[in-house]
Amino acid sequence: MNYLAILVAAVSSFMLGGLWYSPKLFGAVWNAENGGVKQEGHPAKVFGTAFVFSLIAAFCFAYWLGAAPALGLALKSGLLAGFGIAATSFGINYLFANRSFKLWLIDGGYHTVQFVLFGLILGLWH
Repeated sequence: MNYLAILVAAVSSFMLGGLWYSPKLFGAVWNAENGGVKQEGHPAKVFGTAFVFSLIAAFCFAYWLGAAPALGLALKSGLLAGFGIAATSFGINYLFANRSFKLWLIDGGYHTVQFVLFGLILGLWH
């Protein structure tokens, strides 16, 4: 496995999240759909743990793809993992928690783009 590519994929996920959940894109709607309650917790702990989770996700995805995946396979796998596994799993939880479809679109969309981005990076970098 290409550990530098995995690190870059994790960083890209973290950067995507910063943009995706910013007020310029979906942050205000996401916050409103979550009841407008600001999350508690020290920012360093929240962002640090979020980065660790991104790193684990990128590592697992790279392991799943195997060494030197073809770009097309990596992108399709990213779409399958992001939408077919992550977003739909969120969907099940959101249905039972009575959370909004709009919130699911934001969170499921983020994870779909996240894994497609992983696929792009890992598919190009070998």
